[in-house]
Amino acid sequence: MKEKATRTAVSSSLLFFIFAISIAKLFSADFAAAQNTTTTSTAQPISVGLVIDFERWVGKLGLSCIEMALSDFYASHGYNYKTRLHIDARDSKNDVVGAASAALDLIKNAQVKAIIGPQTSMQANFVVDLGEKAQVPIISFSATTPSLNTRSSYFFRATECVKTQIKAITSLVQAFGWRQVVPVYVDDIYGEGLIPFLTEALQQIDAGVPYRSVISPKANEDQIEKELYKLMSMQSRVFILHMYSDLGSRLLTKAKEIGMMEEGYVWIMTNVMTNNLFQLKSNSSVMNSMQGTLGIKTHVPETNELKDFRARWKRKFRQDNPDIHDIELNAFGLWAYDAAIALARAVEEVGIGNWDFEQDNNVSQNQNTDLESFGVSQNGQKLCEELTRVRFNGLAGDFRFVNRQLDVSTFEIINVNGNWERVVGFWTPEKGLVRKLRSTTTSNKMNLRDNLGPIIWPGETSKTPKGWEIPTNGKKLRIGVPSRGGFNEFIEVKHDNARNRTEIGGYCIDVFEAVVKSLPYGLTYEFIPFAKPNGDSSGTYDDLVYQVHLGNFDAVVGDITIRFNRSLNVDFTLPFTESGVTMIVPVKDNESKNPWVFLKPLTWDLWVTTFCFFVFIGFVVWVLEHRINEDFRGPPSHQIGTSFWFSFSTMVFAHRERVVSNLARFVVTVWIFVVLILTQSYTASLTSLLTVQQLQPTVTDLNQLLKYGENVGYLKDSFVLGLLKGLGFPESKLKTYKSSEELELLFKKKKEEGGIAAVLDEYPYMKLFLAKYGSKYAMVEPSFNTDGFGFVFPKGSPLVPDISRAILNVTEGGKTKEIEKKWFGQVTNYQDFNSQVSSNVLGLESFWGLFLITGVAALSALIVFAAMFIYQQRQIITDSDRVDSKWEKVLEMLRIYDHKDLSSHTFKKNAEVEEDSRGGDHMVNGAREGSTEINFHPSPSTYSIHTDQSDLAFLGEQETPPREFGSTNQAISGIELSFVAHRETPNYSS
Repeated sequence: MKEKATRTAVSSSLLFFIFAISIAKLFSADFAAAQNTTTTSTAQPISVGLVIDFERWVGKLGLSCIEMALSDFYASHGYNYKTRLHIDARDSKNDVVGAASAALDLIKNAQVKAIIGPQTSMQANFVVDLGEKAQVPIISFSATTPSLNTRSSYFFRATECVKTQIKAITSLVQAFGWRQVVPVYVDDIYGEGLIPFLTEALQQIDAGVPYRSVISPKANEDQIEKELYKLMSMQSRVFILHMYSDLGSRLLTKAKEIGMMEEGYVWIMTNVMTNNLFQLKSNSSVMNSMQGTLGIKTHVPETNELKDFRARWKRKFRQDNPDIHDIELNAFGLWAYDAAIALARAVEEVGIGNWDFEQDNNVSQNQNTDLESFGVSQNGQKLCEELTRVRFNGLAGDFRFVNRQLDVSTFEIINVNGNWERVVGFWTPEKGLVRKLRSTTTSNKMNLRDNLGPIIWPGETSKTPKGWEIPTNGKKLRIGVPSRGGFNEFIEVKHDNARNRTEIGGYCIDVFEAVVKSLPYGLTYEFIPFAKPNGDSSGTYDDLVYQVHLGNFDAVVGDITIRFNRSLNVDFTLPFTESGVTMIVPVKDNESKNPWVFLKPLTWDLWVTTFCFFVFIGFVVWVLEHRINEDFRGPPSHQIGTSFWFSFSTMVFAHRERVVSNLARFVVTVWIFVVLILTQSYTASLTSLLTVQQLQPTVTDLNQLLKYGENVGYLKDSFVLGLLKGLGFPESKLKTYKSSEELELLFKKKKEEGGIAAVLDEYPYMKLFLAKYGSKYAMVEPSFNTDGFGFVFPKGSPLVPDISRAILNVTEGGKTKEIEKKWFGQVTNYQDFNSQVSSNVLGLESFWGLFLITGVAALSALIVFAAMFIYQQRQIITDSDRVDSKWEKVLEMLRIYDHKDLSSHTFKKNAEVEEDSRGGDHMVNGAREGSTEINFHPSPSTYSIHTDQSDLAFLGEQETPPREFGSTNQAISGIELSFVAHRETPNYSS
């Protein structure tokens, strides 16, 4: 009982609360109504026209949103507003003339101060002129053509401009690397308004537009099917669909029927279709045909106000249109809502001034249908100015006019999958493609497709379409080939009369076939030999390449060099051969037969430097040894000869003179090390020159050919002819050839017979020639840069990037080496003097470091010796008693230098030896006195020492004039002196 009483009390309380709320709402509604009534009675009504299609859902949607906008706006602002918009609606009857007639009636008869509408760009194109003439602002919430803004300063686009989505479309194309795009658009002002801007934007990202498909707004099923079959026969598989929803749905349905919604196709819808997808949702067949398509859709931020308005609008729309069930609120309805509020705000800013029209008195009042009869709005210009200043946060986002059109910048990337659309990403001007709008991570600039979510493509596959295919029902690729190649190994065309067919082969053909096999898809083609229209097969390579530009060939395969002038009309793949133009000349071998070959190992500067250092080292050793070493004393000629002999004998390490000075020993040690390296290097280089075959080119420079008027060869019909003429060669000196055999014959001929001294041509040709005759010819400078051989395709061909990647795959995999070996053989036996270094000739640059070390060591020794000598003889310089001049002091020091340094340990040693010799002589004399049996070997009884006074002067010794010994004792003393002078020990016998 107690619980039952509690439940009853709670129920009663709830009922009372609900009743109280109902009473409050009733009173508030009565108060609002009373307030609106008061406001309406006091506010100045401003007549505003509305031109829409009453029978179509777009018109019904716009009308309901505009009515709710004014109701909501004045409910919250009306009590303090002095103006109030009054809507005067007219039916455009979905017709251009009907829209123009409705606008004319509103301006002339109703004298509206502004017009909202019309719906389509075609209708607005006429109404804009009327608004300009009457100075009545035209505000459209659905006309998106860009040209309308430039037509009149009284036209305001309260919707996005169609070209604002172009960057989102091109970002999508760029993200997936599609190289060709085909726009499919409706044939009216709306469809044509986008295409010029879209084409230009696609070209900026290197995406071509090979074809534009135009569909009439009134096209029947057969016409649509015919156009789709035309698209199906093309290579491009990426289509941008820009048309109204009803026409676009019919086209996609037909595309599904004929197989154009299978794997490999891409369909991108512009925002008019994507914003109105809801009306197609109830049609399952249409939605099934749209599976896998992408779309650019206007992004509308979801807010609480929008959710509340959507619920209220749905109730009102169903009450007003009970027969329509599949319509949902979209961006166009929100723009209509915001446009009405913007106009109400602008009118209020203008105020309650003179809103009348100024009539033209020159026009009769009875001419009520004449375009000249309506007047001009007095406040039209002011209203335009206020509209440009309006800015508020509307249901569709931030509302403001920039250049009289709505500033819309964010788009959704949608993917139709199942029964509805799925957002896979967004596009903003700041970040480009992003997966989430409020993501803190930056977008991936390297791989844009990673900025999108997973996409289900047509054919229910997640594999990204490559964007183009060779149509199975289309023709094979017509590939032109040179009917005659410069070398048959590169391209060879043979006609088999027995089988009545043409056989085409060669290195270029095999490379192309290997490249095609490495593609991830099949490619059907046929080779067609190139011949001029008159049947002449001697067309140049430039003529052949130009045929692709003319559309006569789909591609060209052969030994076609990538050149700038050719690339202006066609696209080349990456090169599949080595590049460059080089020169081939005969070689000769005469080094080993040259009698002066022994001079070849060293350059002249090294020979001269070595000789100078031999002389220099000899001089340094003489300076250091002259005062202390008897080997470096004597007459001047003897001293010079000894110094040179000592220095040059170190070359073979045959020097016999002793070196007693430590400074001289240091210098000689360093010099012997340098000589050792020089002799070993010289020996190795000379050995190489005498034993290895030395091939030298007969010509090493183009200037030699020009100077001596030599003939030069080039391949017939090659661009090298222009290169040679540009270098200054007269055409009379240029000889052509067609094969390697003909080139060999030209080299064998004499100059008078038309023979050549050199040939300039592309590296692949010359490499093949050297493979056959490499022992007699060499590749030398100069070398000119080219880009090698490439395959030719039309401008913007989607095959170019795929073929280029396949070329890299084939060349890196080693397949081209196998093909080279098949056609060229083992290409190894040739001389390349462009990269060869002359290793047999030694230059000063290899040894200057050694000479530097030797020079520093020798000069250091001289400086130390000079310092020590000057210090020892310092009394000559510092003696104040001497009155000699500086020059006399220098001469005095030179005279002292020329004397023996008797204080040297070498002369001290000699003095000890002399003392020992004299002691031995006394013993001999004593023996003679004691015994007469000691006899010398036969010798003169007297021995005289004759000394030339000039010699004494040179030696700096003070001796007495020579005299003859007259006694026995004197004779013995002379013998003793003789013994001392000759440092001989006397031989005697008992």
